[in-house]
Amino acid sequence: MATLGFVGLGIMGRPMLSNLVKAGHTVVAFGRNAKKLDASVADGAQRAASNREVGERATVIFTMLPDGPQVEEVVLGPSGILEGCKSGSLIVDMSSINPLVSQKIAAACAAKGVDFIDAPVSGGEPKAIEGTLAIMVGGSDKAFQQAEPLLKCMGSSVTHTGPVGAGNTTKLANQIMVACNIAAMGEALALATRCGLDPEVVFNAVKGGLAGSTVLNAKAPMLIARNFKPGFTIRLHQKDLRNALLAAEANKVFLPLTALVQQMLQSLIGDGKGELDHSAIATFVEGLSHVEIKRPA
Repeated sequence: MATLGFVGLGIMGRPMLSNLVKAGHTVVAFGRNAKKLDASVADGAQRAASNREVGERATVIFTMLPDGPQVEEVVLGPSGILEGCKSGSLIVDMSSINPLVSQKIAAACAAKGVDFIDAPVSGGEPKAIEGTLAIMVGGSDKAFQQAEPLLKCMGSSVTHTGPVGAGNTTKLANQIMVACNIAAMGEALALATRCGLDPEVVFNAVKGGLAGSTVLNAKAPMLIARNFKPGFTIRLHQKDLRNALLAAEANKVFLPLTALVQQMLQSLIGDGKGELDHSAIATFVEGLSHVEIKRPA
């Protein structure tokens, strides 16, 4: 097996790397946070001293970072991954970023003979731990075929959606649907609660019908239990919707619901809720309506 590299060892990255190790791969890791790097080494990764060293030691390198500027810095910046890569290497960026940034990084990699694909994920921390993420890939057929067996160590669904940038465009579409779904759930359960109903009973009544969804099944129980431990944070979801609006502007598409929910998220961040799970999007309407969605005492 080829030596793999991994940069970005946060909530999502650490379990994704761990699943590559569990599949029998040698993985060289680096991250600026020493404690997170130590944790991944304890999980079985080998330690690198820099992003460049990861590029030097690995032939396929994965990145899982917060946003486009971080990916550009880690891949293209001084002592970055690309400085260490040999021609024929493959960089797989699994971050959720602006598709235009993916295309910019891919062009810089191609100039050095390095392949690049964008492969953002959906499923949050629970599915990252399980290795059952949904992975959306943008890149050439050749690069996808090389990466697919490795991506299947981390995801149960791996879909080639088109050329570089298509993966992140698909992820932005996913994030629009998820955010709007959570916001609608919050409005619905706030109404039910104010009308004297048990929101858990309402959830159980509707989840088997047309309103049922994976989002509803995952997030309604968290909301009702007031459990906002993050699997995916409000801050990161706001970033994704911002990128969706930037992509929409560049392509002359009007996204009124996305713009509204993005402003809701920005307000919640201003209220100090940015690090809560995105199920807490529903607390925005709670605040306006002066109602808390929870089971009756």
